[in-house]
Amino acid sequence: MPESIQDTATAAGPASDADLLAQTAAAVRAAGSVLRERFGDVVRHQTRDELMSALAANDDAALDVLRPRLSRLRPDARWVEEELEGGALPPGEWWVVDPAEGNVNHLHGLPEWAVTATLVRDNQPVLTAVHLPLTGQTYTALAGAGAHLDGLPLRVSETTTLGLGIVATSQARPDEDEATVRRVGASITAMLLDALVVRTSVPATLHLLNVAAGRIDAFWQFAGARADLLPGALLVTEAGGRISDAEGRPWTPESGSLLAAAPGVHAEAVATLSR
Repeated sequence: MPESIQDTATAAGPASDADLLAQTAAAVRAAGSVLRERFGDVVRHQTRDELMSALAANDDAALDVLRPRLSRLRPDARWVEEELEGGALPPGEWWVVDPAEGNVNHLHGLPEWAVTATLVRDNQPVLTAVHLPLTGQTYTALAGAGAHLDGLPLRVSETTTLGLGIVATSQARPDEDEATVRRVGASITAMLLDALVVRTSVPATLHLLNVAAGRIDAFWQFAGARADLLPGALLVTEAGGRISDAEGRPWTPESGSLLAAAPGVHAEAVATLSR
């Protein structure tokens, strides 16, 4: 947003959440342009330290754009500094940002990556914007006001049978503990038996966008962080989907799993994941 427009909005009083969402969307688009300029050939690395350094460089490049813009929007909102953190947040407003969601894909020349920013108020996501720089698409959701793709409303699928459903899962992070890895493997096997097609890839947010848009019918993940689940959870909820943990209980950032599904297949997905 140009400074002159922002100054006018400030003079007129606090921005509404709808105005904040529009400005947040502009911020993730600007950060996405920076990452798009950095995208191309595979970034070669010989050691884990080299990989982590390359990941951090992408994060820093996007944060250099996001942090000042979002901080001007909500000067009193705090920032979640570690994108892999989970659990509840202290009261108040927080920016939960993933400056390069799917960062490892970006470094390997793969197209599945995004920039996300979510405003959380007293542990409830209020608004989110997710930008896909390679397609130019921006997904947005505002609590109580729906989910949209470039201004067009999103709606989850009307599939009512898991056997006709496309489902997906994702790896929450590298170096997951063995118990979680085995649980992920067992869940994929169960879904291969019950669903039509199972997709497995990172990052989680892109699968959740597809649930919100009705392209796939369910997504589940064990473990996970606020930054990779909150944006998609709000989008799916606002698009009419159901959010729970894998056992069907209410989901919070403290939950050990997440299931996002079209209402017509949610119960079957819970039954499959609970076997």
